[in-house]
Amino acid sequence: MTAKRVLLIVSGGIAAFKALELVRLLRRANYGVTCVLTKNGSQFVTPLSLQALSESKVYTDLFSLTDESEMGHIQLSRAADLLVVVPATANILAKMAAGLADDLASTVLLATDKPVLVAPAMNVRMWLHPATQANMAVLAQRGVHVVAPTEGAMACNEFGPGRLAEPPEILAAIEVLLRPAGPLTGRHALVTSGPTHEPIDPVRYIANRSSGRQGAAIAAALAELGARVTLVRGPVSVPDPDGVTVHRVETAQQMLEACQSALPADIAVFAAAVADWRVEQAATGKIKKQPGAAPPALTLLPNPDILATIAAAGPNRPRIVVGFAAETDDLLANAQAKLVRKNADFIVANDVSPETGIMGGAENAVHIVSAADVETWPRLGKDEVARRLVRRIAEAFAD
Repeated sequence: MTAKRVLLIVSGGIAAFKALELVRLLRRANYGVTCVLTKNGSQFVTPLSLQALSESKVYTDLFSLTDESEMGHIQLSRAADLLVVVPATANILAKMAAGLADDLASTVLLATDKPVLVAPAMNVRMWLHPATQANMAVLAQRGVHVVAPTEGAMACNEFGPGRLAEPPEILAAIEVLLRPAGPLTGRHALVTSGPTHEPIDPVRYIANRSSGRQGAAIAAALAELGARVTLVRGPVSVPDPDGVTVHRVETAQQMLEACQSALPADIAVFAAAVADWRVEQAATGKIKKQPGAAPPALTLLPNPDILATIAAAGPNRPRIVVGFAAETDDLLANAQAKLVRKNADFIVANDVSPETGIMGGAENAVHIVSAADVETWPRLGKDEVARRLVRRIAEAFAD
């Protein structure tokens, strides 16, 4: 079998030195690697070092007479199986979002018809800036895959999200994207997971015990079968699955907006435990307990119904919509009613009574409810539940 080829674009950030380790890991895994080094990237790593590790010529100049005599930027963009940008600076992400092509790297990215994976790395304020976040949303809508930056100390002595993911994590995402075609290849899947946090004041919120494990496992299983996956996650500590585009949110309203921006999708799995209510007006400062005073009264409003909104009939409705019903009483009756009420294709029903240990635990016991029947599965690890559910979804496309 011919080795898969990766076109690695190294742009100008302090984290560029990690691209050298990524090249070494890719070659060890028997991937062919060709590197494009930007002018700013060459301030941090040299063409010679990339060439020595990749065992291939390094490209730097859009207007090279030798390389461009045969439209080299087009050939570079088409000869690879996957384009990877490490590190993806705020500048190159902005160019990608705007469709600019003013150097070899940005021209290759605009000319490609192959999948693209970016691993952002930048100062925390640059990463959190609305412009960068808007650019990331545009790229996600276009199907660009992301290995999200991690949180930690920066070279600029600030702390927060923006550190480049470690090379083994980037390699794992590359391996997911270069797997042989699966039954869901070419499909876009939207998954929600975790709880939502509805603020009461700056330090308190309404939430639940969801860990986000089941949703993360479903996202990973969908990616394993070839789907392009967008995972919208509430506040969780479970690691992000490899090869999945992740959007982190806090509230139900933010989760709905992230889901809507991810459409169109072929598959939607709503595993998040969304808070049913939010406080009408969260306090701007911490609510202080006053001696002898009564507790403050909270006026609650219903949160948007994300499952029903996305599953509603219309041109953007995913072909397969899966909801979850976490219940403590009348499990199947509630799940069957929810199936009809929400216009879903399947409901995954589970008993989350405290004695089951399912909410926040590593195992699950579910019933798959459809209009045709109810499938009862034994208690399984959440990874196995995810794999079985995703196989069931793949079968539905084959029907």
